Amino acid sequence: MRLALEAAKDALFFDEVPIGAVVVFESQIVATGFNRTRIDLDPSAHAEVVAIREAAKKTGNYRLTGMSLYTTIEPCAMCAGLIVWARLKRLVYGARDAKSGAVDSIFQVCTNPVLNHRVEVTSGVLEIECRALIQSFFRDKRAMS
Repeated sequence: MRLALEAAKDALFFDEVPIGAVVVFESQIVATGFNRTRIDLDPSAHAEVVAIREAAKKTGNYRLTGMSLYTTIEPCAMCAGLIVWARLKRLVYGARDAKSGAVDSIFQVCTNPVLNHRVEVTSGVLEIECRALIQSFFRDKRAMS
């Protein structure tokens, strides 16, 4: 999760919302990503999407079976769906997202029994640090406007 936090801090340099993600397989880093929606002019370029796309390219497989994704904030509906479709084994996230979280807060996409794949979920890892980073970003944004 510390690497995901570092990736989230990289997003700050580009004035992106500071969310970071890391894909891991057997304790080895496969891919990292941070929000790139403004850089790429792509509303789908969330940290999780960026990391999963990179992992799929590196492994030569769109299914990331047995891999884990670490992300600083609870994934949205788009990212939670992608986590399921990529067949990730495990999701570890830092802080909940009460407004758009689709893993525990609003929807339970990753563990929904109707879907053909379910993901092991661990939440609250480095929660205080993850929450502080994103809250600081938005507090600074509000102060500037």
